[in-house]
Amino acid sequence: MAGFIFFIINGLFSFVIWSLILSAILSWLVAFNIINTRNRAMYMVMDVLDRITTPILAPFRMLIPPMGGLDISFIVAFLVIKGMQIYLLPPAYMTLQQLIG
Repeated sequence: MAGFIFFIINGLFSFVIWSLILSAILSWLVAFNIINTRNRAMYMVMDVLDRITTPILAPFRMLIPPMGGLDISFIVAFLVIKGMQIYLLPPAYMTLQQLIG
């Protein structure tokens, strides 16, 4: 049971990480006018990614002031989530496994 819970949480962390990366890459492509958001399919993809990443990035954006148009909240969020996945999740898994038996 603990392994399944660990698998689900690790998968969610990976999904969030990839959503952040894809959202950042697509936002750069839109900013450099390589991708046009008037395309309905691209707009829908950007909208879904925005709905996934905005709640994650919002607390970091409140703490980190904008730096001349450069948003580093993505980098901080990425590091925090990846750190949680690498350094906090395995010890939590071991503790849960010991509690369950």
